Amino acid sequence: MNRYLLTGCAGFIASKVAELLLESGHEVVGVDNLNDAYDPRLKQWRLAQLVGRPNFVSHTADIAELAEMEARFAADAASRPHGHPPYAAVINLAARAGVRPSVKDPWVYERTNAAGTLNLLDLCRRYNVTKFVLASTSSLYGAHNPIPFSEDADTNRPLSPYAASKKGAEAMAYTYHHLHGLDVTVFRYFTVYGPAGRPDMSVFRFVRWISEGDTITVFGDGSQQRDFTYVDDIARGTIAGLKPLGYEIINLGGDRPVALHEIISQIGQLTGRGPLIEYRDAHPADVPATWANVAKARDLLGWSSQVGVEEGLRRCVQWYQDNLDVARTIDLGER
Repeated sequence: MNRYLLTGCAGFIASKVAELLLESGHEVVGVDNLNDAYDPRLKQWRLAQLVGRPNFVSHTADIAELAEMEARFAADAASRPHGHPPYAAVINLAARAGVRPSVKDPWVYERTNAAGTLNLLDLCRRYNVTKFVLASTSSLYGAHNPIPFSEDADTNRPLSPYAASKKGAEAMAYTYHHLHGLDVTVFRYFTVYGPAGRPDMSVFRFVRWISEGDTITVFGDGSQQRDFTYVDDIARGTIAGLKPLGYEIINLGGDRPVALHEIISQIGQLTGRGPLIEYRDAHPADVPATWANVAKARDLLGWSSQVGVEEGLRRCVQWYQDNLDVARTIDLGER
């Protein structure tokens, strides 16, 4: 049994990673500041599914606050035999996510995604934690990159502060690998969706709006394609990246771009409701298509996505119908 520090433990991806680690018999120390980047009630719902399970403990803390995180490392180190690190690895999934909101407030993205990652990297150095997993994003790829996107593509022209903050985190992680020998796996996630997903993302919103007969807001004409990736597949890949790899950046994606209007159509069929659509201008920070080249994940981790979009959307709709008391009341934020 290993003990892992998992940041952002009430988040969409991290809560699923925690679930899988616990099922495998590991110990998970979760931290999350439960911020209001989106409705905290959904974070509390996810956390409630984990609290009380054997080998899980959670703490309210902010990775951007060095003193808070140092106290956590010190306390967990004190509970280990002398000379042993507090964790087998740090899995940093805490982040401010989202392209459009980052344009409005880039500072909070830099603080959490770049400075917060630096805090954790340096604490790993000081407390002899030798493995670090970092969540990055497919938003680093732009329209100038050929698709499917490969990890060696030029990502030096990020289109949003969100992407820029993640690029900074990746670069700092490499520096700590080079200078201090930290073993680092960086994952670039592609359009993650699933039950209890982020309410600021399209799938949650479309399921809610279509189910309730509300008008859908679509930016662009709906032909834009995204490499939708089911959350369980993302969590499996993240855990597979805990093995020693040196320093690697790895795409995790469904390897099957799907147009937004196809997603809307399928959700309409699953809910039995005809979608009402309002089209708005595309955002300049959005790219027309994303598509992951997942050859590296397959070669290094033996990973590939298992849950197709049709089944994944069915599970999303089912979760919504089974949890109406929560799902109907979650604030979706700005349209």
